[in-house]
Amino acid sequence: MGRGKRARRKRNWGAVPIEELLKGLIKHGTLEAALPNGRRIVAGDGGEPYVAVAITEPLTVARFVANPSLAVAEAYADGRLTLERGSIRDLVDLAARNAPPQTFAPRPGPIRRWFARHLAEANPPERAKANIARHYDLPVAFYRLFLDEDMQYSCAYFVTPDMTLETAQAAKKRHIAAKLILAEGQSVLDIGCGWGGLALSLSAWTGAKVHGLTLSTEQLETAQARARAGGLDALARFSLSDYRQTRGPYDRVVSVGMFEHVGRPNYQTYFDQIARLLSDDGVAVIHSIGRSDGPSATDAFTARYIFPGGYIPALSEVLPSVEKSGLWLTDVEILRLHYARTLQCWHERFQTNRPAAVELMGERFCRIWEFYLGSAEAAFRHGGLMVFQLQLTKRVGTAPLTRRYMDKAEEALAKTPPV
Repeated sequence: MGRGKRARRKRNWGAVPIEELLKGLIKHGTLEAALPNGRRIVAGDGGEPYVAVAITEPLTVARFVANPSLAVAEAYADGRLTLERGSIRDLVDLAARNAPPQTFAPRPGPIRRWFARHLAEANPPERAKANIARHYDLPVAFYRLFLDEDMQYSCAYFVTPDMTLETAQAAKKRHIAAKLILAEGQSVLDIGCGWGGLALSLSAWTGAKVHGLTLSTEQLETAQARARAGGLDALARFSLSDYRQTRGPYDRVVSVGMFEHVGRPNYQTYFDQIARLLSDDGVAVIHSIGRSDGPSATDAFTARYIFPGGYIPALSEVLPSVEKSGLWLTDVEILRLHYARTLQCWHERFQTNRPAAVELMGERFCRIWEFYLGSAEAAFRHGGLMVFQLQLTKRVGTAPLTRRYMDKAEEALAKTPPV
């Protein structure tokens, strides 16, 4: 058999499974795909949303069948997949709204579970620092292109539908501060403090002495500069430190958007350390992305390009470690769709400032981030991701017996000047 016939047979073989894949997946809305051999596949009901793509390389078709999420991301980043109608955000949203649970993050088998727990998610201090640097040590100018002015890189809290990103992020900080039950002059540990926004607000609002921990040198420098510029450096200090190597006690411990980087092998270590860090009358608030549909696996795209070593937990994986730590779980709240709205805002700002992002980071990098923002939003809208907030204490009577105090505290903080 000649090379030409073998090549044609490979191309024809590749077209059949992708047609089955797309027509089996897309039932609502329409996806039109132009294949490298000139064929066009139309999957779905012919209605909106309608997305059309072109695939320029035969091998890409086979990759789609083997690992759809990673293959689409890399093909879009490299220009092997182009959008004829719609955007990459439209494409991943269409796929996610049609996908059954676990399609793009299937439940792992025993070998993958072992690899994740013992290697990929182990995250000893040095590896944790290297993993954080991959994502958070990007130039702060890049993050300023799409985040709010306070540089909040976590789920906003949309109390009303008309809130802007800025007002929703401020509401998130007030909501967390209310759950901390802060009093003037208390000591607060902020694990994973980002660029310092929450720590600075807690200090300004209550006079609390806040110690922010980060493993990112870019975040550290920015947070320290913001504290000096705002005249809060006597109250808010920041250090390049791992939570496992920090000593207490602190009256309050808060962690927002950091628990996703801990890794399942370290959950018991994490909550045992929270218990050690808290004073006897202490309160901790942990804010994290979670899964509503049980344990799963980190998808290959996210692990390779966005958050190496990261894992989004189900509450069923978290609460056993809370129980064993001896901490009281005094409040649990699930935020649904708030992060989808947050990511939509980030995506819109990213697109507005895309030329500046390309100049700063390059075209391929920006395409990877477009896929990341779009697929993350789709996962929160259609794929079962949510955000949970846990309030933890060491004593049964530390927190008030009802949640009314939270509303009162938030209303009072809303009257304070913005930080």
